[in-house]
Amino acid sequence: MKIYTKTGDKGTTALFGGTRVPKHHIRIDSYGTVDELNSHIGLIRDQQIDELSKKVLINIQDKLFTVGAVLATDPKKAILKSGQKRLNISTISAEDIILLETEMDRMNESLPPMTHFVLPGGHQTVSFCHIARCVCRRAERLATALYELEPFEETTLQYLNRLSDYLFVLARKLSNDLQADEIQWIPKKNS
Repeated sequence: MKIYTKTGDKGTTALFGGTRVPKHHIRIDSYGTVDELNSHIGLIRDQQIDELSKKVLINIQDKLFTVGAVLATDPKKAILKSGQKRLNISTISAEDIILLETEMDRMNESLPPMTHFVLPGGHQTVSFCHIARCVCRRAERLATALYELEPFEETTLQYLNRLSDYLFVLARKLSNDLQADEIQWIPKKNS
């Protein structure tokens, strides 16, 4: 199989189902941003972090491929003539969302309570988490804009929303594990 097909040389690409759309279409931007997020999560996973976090991150990366597939499917061609779904994979489930919530609760148990926003940074690994969190929020914004135009399964949006929260809590946990400074943002009052 060749990597280059030359079919996109004029600025279009194919969705699942064969529909060709411009490469700047919101659907492409949505799943492209999810792909970018997946790469950032791989970077976090490559750091010296605990094995449980690595295991959860692998699960998240797997789920992000599912999110990408959902976003890449043309809704007009999502059902085949046979009545079967074109996308013959498990989609995002309530259990996938609950896993993120459970992991956040588990991590939060050992963290000091948050009283202020925190400045991203303190350690390179923590910074990678914050970058991934921001990319996740962008993916969520794009996906919600796409959802308004062409709805898809709501669990996909819920997963992206919960994932950005998970990445924030993971950043705090890794700050704690790495004994990195967590600098609070305390706004200065006007005098």
